[in-house]
Amino acid sequence: MSVSFKRASARVGVITVGHEPYWEQFPGLREELIGYGKEFEAMLAANEVEVISAGFVDNVDKSFAAASYLKRQDIDFLFCFLSTYVTSSSAATAILNVGVPTVLVALQPRQRLDYRNTTTYMQLANDNICSLPEIGGVLIRAGKPAAGMIVGTLHDDPRAANELRSWCQVANARRAFKHARIGYLGHTYEGMYDMNSDPTAFTAAFGSHVQMLEMCDLAKLVNGVSAAETADKIDEIKSVFTIADPFIDPVTRPIKQEDLEWSAKVAVGLDKLVAENGLTGLAYYYRGVDGNEYERIGSNLVLGNSLLTGKGIPLAGEADLKTCAAMLIMDRLDAGGSFAELHPCDFVDDIVLVGHDGPHNIKISDGRPIIRGLDLFHGKRGSGIGVEFSIKSGPVTLLGISQTADGKFKMIATEGESIKGEIPQTGNTNTRCSFGCSVAEFVEKWCSAGPTHHFALGVGHVAPKIRNVAKVLGIELQIV
Repeated sequence: MSVSFKRASARVGVITVGHEPYWEQFPGLREELIGYGKEFEAMLAANEVEVISAGFVDNVDKSFAAASYLKRQDIDFLFCFLSTYVTSSSAATAILNVGVPTVLVALQPRQRLDYRNTTTYMQLANDNICSLPEIGGVLIRAGKPAAGMIVGTLHDDPRAANELRSWCQVANARRAFKHARIGYLGHTYEGMYDMNSDPTAFTAAFGSHVQMLEMCDLAKLVNGVSAAETADKIDEIKSVFTIADPFIDPVTRPIKQEDLEWSAKVAVGLDKLVAENGLTGLAYYYRGVDGNEYERIGSNLVLGNSLLTGKGIPLAGEADLKTCAAMLIMDRLDAGGSFAELHPCDFVDDIVLVGHDGPHNIKISDGRPIIRGLDLFHGKRGSGIGVEFSIKSGPVTLLGISQTADGKFKMIATEGESIKGEIPQTGNTNTRCSFGCSVAEFVEKWCSAGPTHHFALGVGHVAPKIRNVAKVLGIELQIV
């Protein structure tokens, strides 16, 4: 069994607002503005969101009606398209009554007016920004400011299109936690105080249910895997990974057929655990003892969880619930999000190795990931197969989620570069990262922000998107 996963798209509401007194004065204007609103809806629909249109709103009664309709549709986000000047009552009434994060959009159809031939009608058809300060100010006065604003032109405006896409990704990140079940399997790694989390506080902050799972739940599913299912999973593994020979590190070994079969069997069981419990993500760790069944399962999850993480179901090792949330955010921002921590620094090349022994997001691997046999996993019991690669070279972003002294969640993020070059061949992921300053200075700044020792490593510079996610979730963010 292989999990086929489709990300839940955000349900975004959209209203196009206009000003009713104009229609009698300027015949045809209403119809033209409705057409521009439809064009904007088509732009929205091209950004992997489900568009729920409440139509054209040009007075306060229609604004109330639009709010009532959108609330029944259980939308996650709202875009308010300003087609011309509108009184704030037509827009703010709906926005305040719907009560979801809202982006005000003012995209005029023309790049500029033909000044020598402009009529009042033409000005009104391009008056999109006129009411933006009025509506924005009213929302601030109401204590519910707009999440953001997009200003530009409706056609041939790459900046506006990118801003729109970014906000749709933010909407998808927020939607990922809605009705979500994040699995919690086993317990945190002994002694890691930073990993400990309060599931109720997590639910309060992110709105997701934390599903408590036992190793016996997983063991039952693993033991029920058929030979055919194991063979199919081995085929999937071989299609994704390159099998590597041992390295000079004495903990590496050839991958035995029984290693591959057991890892594949555990991966199928993990797929079934995710499917049967409807999990959006999973934080897991189990120590095991004396080579017992739970130890054998727990030490052979890396292949299966790397495949799942690459499919958009983040798995976080050492039962790190907070980093599971960070990985989910990064994935929905189309940045990937691999489970990572700081490894040794290279003070010659002025970089720090960033990686972990699992789980990994193979979707953002720089080339084909490899697997190695390992006689042991340092600091953990058992043996099995490790996954090794660097993420794609170029811009990267780190996102960590920690907690403050009063127990509130806090996001910590920074942007850097993934640099091509050699990495240790030890069966772990490692990426050579530079952060625009000396590596010593970076590590000091990052650690002074109070992070956990894990974080999500993703591709691209997405700190502005993370800032917007933090805003709509109501969580503090510190950019390092």
